[in-house]
Amino acid sequence: MSGVLAPIVYFHRESDALGRGMKKATTSVVEAWGNGFLGMLIFSASMPATRVAVGAFDPFFLTAARAAIAGVLALATLKLLNAPRPSRSDWPRLVLVAAGVVFGFPLLSALAVTRITSAHSLIWIGLLPLTTALFSVWLAGERPPPRFWAFAIAGAACVAGFAAARSRGGEAVGDALMAGAVVSAGLGYVEGARLTPKLGGWQVISWALVLALPFSAMAGFLLRPEHWPVAAAPWGGLAYVSVFSMWIGFVFWYRGLSLGGIATIGQLQLLQPFFGLALSALLLRETVSASTFAVAGAVLVCVAGARRTTVRARSAR
Repeated sequence: MSGVLAPIVYFHRESDALGRGMKKATTSVVEAWGNGFLGMLIFSASMPATRVAVGAFDPFFLTAARAAIAGVLALATLKLLNAPRPSRSDWPRLVLVAAGVVFGFPLLSALAVTRITSAHSLIWIGLLPLTTALFSVWLAGERPPPRFWAFAIAGAACVAGFAAARSRGGEAVGDALMAGAVVSAGLGYVEGARLTPKLGGWQVISWALVLALPFSAMAGFLLRPEHWPVAAAPWGGLAYVSVFSMWIGFVFWYRGLSLGGIATIGQLQLLQPFFGLALSALLLRETVSASTFAVAGAVLVCVAGARRTTVRARSAR
C-alpha cells in the first residue's frame, strides 16, 4: 500500500503551492512532459487489461467495480492526508470529471473491446489529443497557435488512417463505442486539468471517485457475477484498471496537463496506442506489424512539432 501511495504523498506536499496559484518559477517543461508521459504510459496498459478483464467480467460490472475499488482507496487517502474538501463551485466540474473518466470512458471502452480487438481499440486512443485540444479551447479558453493545429490534425490523421487500414469490417458498433469513449475522456481530462491548479491532481481524481462511490458501489453489488472467475488473469486486469488506470495514472496526467497546458501535453496520447500495441503483442499475443512502427515514427514527429510550436508561442508572450 505504501508503494501505491508514494506518488500521492509526493504530490500532496507539492499541492499547497500549486493550490494557491503559486507555481514555482523553477517548474520546468521537463516536469510537465515527464508527468504527462508517466500518466500516458500507465494508461497505455488500460485497454489490454480491460480486454483481459472482460473475458470473465461483464463490462457493466467491470466499470462499477473498478470505480468502487479506486473510490475506496481514494476516500481512505483523502482521510489519511486530511485533504481539504472542494468548495461548492468545484462540485459541478467534479461531476463532469466523474461522468467522463469514472463512468463514460471505462464503460464505453469495455463494451467496445467485446466487439473489437484491444489493438483496434487502441488506435482510437490516438484521437484523444485532438478531442482534448478541442475541449481545452471550448472550456478552458486555451488558444494554441495555427501550427499546433496542423501537427495535431496530422497526428490524428495518421492514427485514423492506420485504424481504417486495420479495420476488417463488421466492427461499426465497436468503433462507435470507442468514439464515444474518446469524447468522454477528453471532457474529463479538460475539466480535471482546470481544477488541478486549485485542488491538486490527485485530489481531483480522488474527489471525483468519492463522488461516484455510492453509485459505483451499489451498481457493483447489484451487477456482481453469479460465478466468480478462477483464473488469475481477469483479476489482474481488474486490479490494474482499478488502481492504476482509474487512479494513479491520473495523478501524473492531471499534473502534467496543468503544468504544461492541456492541449500541449495532451499530444502525448498520440503515442499511447503504440505503447499499448506493444503490450498487446506481449501479453495478448496480438501481432504488431512493421507498418505500426512506421506510423509510430510519424506520430512522434507530430508530437515533437506540437511541443516545439507551443513552447515557442509561450516564449513570444
